Amino acid sequence: MVNSLQNAEKVIHSKAPRSAYIHIPFCRRRCYYCDFPVSVVGDKATGSTSGTIEQYVGVLCQEIATTVASGCSLDTVFFGGGTPSLLSVEQLGRILQTIDQQLGIAHQAEISMEIDPGTFSLEQLKGYQTAGVNRISLGVQAFQDELLKACGRSHNVTDIFASVDLLRQVEVPDFSLDLISGLPHQTLDQWQESLETAVQLAPTHISCYDLIIEPVTAFGRQYAPGAKPLPTDDTAAQMYRLAQQILTRAGYEHYEISNYALPGHQCRHNRVYWENRPYYGFGMGAASYVQGRRFTRPRTRWDYYAWVQQLIEADGVLDEPELSETDVLLETLMLGLRLAEGVNLSTLIQKFGDKTLEPIWTALHPYFYKGWIEVVEEDRAVIDQPNPQKLPSNGRLRLSDPEGFLFSNTVLADLFKNLD
Repeated sequence: MVNSLQNAEKVIHSKAPRSAYIHIPFCRRRCYYCDFPVSVVGDKATGSTSGTIEQYVGVLCQEIATTVASGCSLDTVFFGGGTPSLLSVEQLGRILQTIDQQLGIAHQAEISMEIDPGTFSLEQLKGYQTAGVNRISLGVQAFQDELLKACGRSHNVTDIFASVDLLRQVEVPDFSLDLISGLPHQTLDQWQESLETAVQLAPTHISCYDLIIEPVTAFGRQYAPGAKPLPTDDTAAQMYRLAQQILTRAGYEHYEISNYALPGHQCRHNRVYWENRPYYGFGMGAASYVQGRRFTRPRTRWDYYAWVQQLIEADGVLDEPELSETDVLLETLMLGLRLAEGVNLSTLIQKFGDKTLEPIWTALHPYFYKGWIEVVEEDRAVIDQPNPQKLPSNGRLRLSDPEGFLFSNTVLADLFKNLD
């Protein structure tokens, strides 16, 4: 009987969220490429001076305090935005204290925070660290003032170097730099300069995102995808390959389509998403994946506040539909194939049955011949015959680097079409 209870507890805990994302929606201004749920507060507002930010923090803490706890402490907490560094130290500490009281934060938890150059002081950084933050993601985007201005960023290159200097002074254990390729007027030479400058600054992690033109953004209204002054598709592909070459030669592991890390410094929180594990989401527009259910909060502040009030009245209980097995399979493949190690085929069979492999192979085998898809075991090819008829039941299915990663959207579109 005791063993049965212990096994049941293991099953419950394996499905319980061990991570939480907290959305801080405030920005000084909206970048021209951004379609995130944000609220613009101007260049002078901070958490210490803005009643709007203070009100939001209060409602956010109410949501967290209303959440039904799973009994498992959190291994990762991630503050994203928006610009979380607009929070005062007291506000950040209050949020973390509420999380710890309601859900628990593990002793060795990774607590990450996105910050923008020019939005924080040395005193703030020290305060954030004292509150528990041990990983920083710095939104650099480019190392050319003309490109930063062209995409609506509120900082310049001087701010970037000053911010990195502050990070070094407080000796933050992990810090990441974010870069964007494919910006309007951006050249290969500029992209190479940004990559090489990032390497010289020696962060433990670098994220390289390809610009996506969203219709509702300023860029979406101004530019047609693929048209000048945006780089051509061929140039954008060269930018991707160049990032892979420069960063891997510098010792960074290309562990996910858009992410590189020094050994031992991968982002633990983001791996939760790519491994399709459950997580809490808190705040305006945040998404959760809890008990096999995905749901997203309203994207505007007042609608979010009303939603939290409804949550309080319902004692934290949400009535959301559970994902179908097909949905879970598609998400497992879509997210898992973003990782360098790909998807474990034996685990896939255990969870979804061996019949799952046939439609997967039907969709993917043309890309095997192109060299975009591989099946490996300990980096040794499992499929070595020239005309394989099916996927093996062992090994890992993965996209090749860089070509498979580069054409991942094409591969995944066919996979979805064949499985859905």
